Amino acid sequence: MARPDFEINGSRIKAGERAVVNVSLPGLYTETPVNMPVHVVHGKREGPVLFVSAAVHGDEINGVEIIRRLLLQPQLQKLRGTLLVVPIVNVFGFHNQSRYLPDRRDLNRSFPGREQGSLAGRLAHIFLNEVVMHADFGIDLHTAAIHRDNLPQIRADMSTETLVPLAKAFAAPVLIHSAPPEGSLRHAADVEGVPILVYEAGEALRFDEVSIRIGLRGIVNVMREMGMLSIKRKPPKPSAVLRSTSWVRAPSSGIARMLAKLGDMVSKEDVLAFVGDAGGNGEEPIVSPFDGVIIGRANLPLVYEGEAVFHIGRTRQTSLMEQHMDAMHDGDQFSLPEIVEEPEIV
Repeated sequence: MARPDFEINGSRIKAGERAVVNVSLPGLYTETPVNMPVHVVHGKREGPVLFVSAAVHGDEINGVEIIRRLLLQPQLQKLRGTLLVVPIVNVFGFHNQSRYLPDRRDLNRSFPGREQGSLAGRLAHIFLNEVVMHADFGIDLHTAAIHRDNLPQIRADMSTETLVPLAKAFAAPVLIHSAPPEGSLRHAADVEGVPILVYEAGEALRFDEVSIRIGLRGIVNVMREMGMLSIKRKPPKPSAVLRSTSWVRAPSSGIARMLAKLGDMVSKEDVLAFVGDAGGNGEEPIVSPFDGVIIGRANLPLVYEGEAVFHIGRTRQTSLMEQHMDAMHDGDQFSLPEIVEEPEIV
């Protein structure tokens, strides 16, 4: 017996077929219509429904490239279940190269939204109801904000039992237990019974090849764990689990001379940077408050007093963390012949 059609936004996709469904959004004030394309891969065989989304923040573009490469993978021809892929959720912000919507709201603090709400509220309502609520699980792809960088990491509410094996299967260098904040896509989806993994890697408005490849590999790993793709290889290297994280802030305003890099293992009282004025009249150190690994960092050296400069995660798994960093630098993190690789973006 043939698998039933998949219905979304008034469209029907037959088993074994792929389609792009354009979900209508509020138009521009120039009378220009706006759509959010949803790529649907409806497998011939039964299985779960997974959605993968990117650019909820319009300037976070690494995920857009991850999704482009995901859709090119030949394994999808043998997909079990259904894959819903939205390369660009915040179409308005993406067009303007902006994190926010034209109404200056953060879409990822506007969920679940309202049908008659603000522009952000309406977009949140549409995405949640037309895409997310059709799925069993989700993976939402993010980067750090502008002038900031994130080490590739998975954030998940590890108290949700069904998420634990998927978060581990993704095999990002770092795994962080993180409860979903109010107003976020994760929180709204969790209320509706759709658990979500968040992948954070790289910085806004920049492609980072390492982050892109780890993200692509991670999604394929999760799909294998869910039974959507066949397993053909050895288990991935486990993530380093962080017990907690904390931002270290600038002690004064000035120009920061950074000493520590993303991914560095640091010890308590290590000097991470110096902050001084342009005339060279003294400097104040930024020191690590505990042992850990740098999972986020400001890239812009101009800082105000109290500005978050380094994001440090506590971990005792130092040898595992070092293995991940070595793999990222050496390239063997990506030695997976069954994933179609492309020329590196430079």
